[in-house]
Amino acid sequence: MVSSGARRPGMRGGPWAGLRLAVVLAALAPVAQARAAPAPAGPPLTIHYLERRVERPAPLNNEDPVPDDEGAKGAELGLRDSNATGRFLGLGFALGTAVVEPGDDIRQAFRDLADRRFVVLNAPAADVLALADLPEAKGSVILNIGAPDTRLRDADCRRNLLHVLPSRAMLADALVQFLAFKRWSRILLVTGPAPEDALFAEALRRSARKFGARIVAESRYDPQGGDVRDTALREFALPTRGPEHDVVAVADEAGAFGASLNYNTASPRPLVGTQGLAPAAWGRAVEAWAAVQLQGRFRKLAGRAMRPVDWAGWMAVHAVGEAAVKARSTDPATVRAALTAPGFEIGGFKGRPLSFRAWDGQLRQPVFLLWPGAVTATAPIEGFLHHRTELDTLGLDEPESACRAFSGTSG
Repeated sequence: MVSSGARRPGMRGGPWAGLRLAVVLAALAPVAQARAAPAPAGPPLTIHYLERRVERPAPLNNEDPVPDDEGAKGAELGLRDSNATGRFLGLGFALGTAVVEPGDDIRQAFRDLADRRFVVLNAPAADVLALADLPEAKGSVILNIGAPDTRLRDADCRRNLLHVLPSRAMLADALVQFLAFKRWSRILLVTGPAPEDALFAEALRRSARKFGARIVAESRYDPQGGDVRDTALREFALPTRGPEHDVVAVADEAGAFGASLNYNTASPRPLVGTQGLAPAAWGRAVEAWAAVQLQGRFRKLAGRAMRPVDWAGWMAVHAVGEAAVKARSTDPATVRAALTAPGFEIGGFKGRPLSFRAWDGQLRQPVFLLWPGAVTATAPIEGFLHHRTELDTLGLDEPESACRAFSGTSG
């Protein structure tokens, strides 16, 4: 292997040859782009980003708060990437952004959008369903990037909804696959007080049944009324005491106490779940499959690391742009047909082509198992097989889903 600073055999011209070549290429680039990029074939395709601002508790342990622009910056990068690709076919894209404050009417904000045919939605599940059921949304494609609720891919699915963010079922399946592979099959589960915590805990129970793991004991912990940072050494001994177990799983989506469980469990066991070894669509440590390029572009744009909802925002806009490129058109009806076609696939810097499931609109994708600073594993884990694709071992498979809104049953 030749290092980046070494001269390869046969190279001539001394140390300035590379610089001279770079100058020549830079001078020729505008000419090459002008020749390669045809004139725009029509008006740009408009994609709207719509967000419900959610109030979040202050983070513990001086951790970074969830950025106010999480999701929006990902969509912005998706627009830049789509325009960079589309210009060579004469295709252009535009992005509109609307943020709704807590308590405001998101349905009216949706109605006020100038063009509602492609909407990237970053909002809780109740808002997702409220918008999908609007008469004005009948001709829309709503790409959900903020709600992991499994019910949106199950009985509460909608024909006009595509889900870019992994469901809780997918996240839990990724984690329990890893535990089953390691033969750490005995799980002690600690659940927080929030409704979202209960949903993640139920996803873990379902995954344990699915992959042959066992919840040996459960406890509930409510940090309200105290500062867990001062009391963790004593308080966590009781909720983490139970029958013999291999791991302690925590369901604390808001981060109210989960991080403080590390090294404070009654027995010396790994922490997994929403804290500790955590399943996620994306994370700062993801670098394989050229992901470092996406990470670098995002950091240059946003000045921070790319988070899961950022990746979902980028992927949502990127998917619409890629559908337009494959269709060689920005006509909304043509792009929608390409995006929802059974054979549509798209790259997402995850090592394999991604596609939308025909029975519930969920984007098939690998899920990373992340420890701060490292990717421990990527699910689906080796050995978990499926007759269609191993990606369908994560989340609700077609026979498991109660979704009946989609007519397609294959792909």
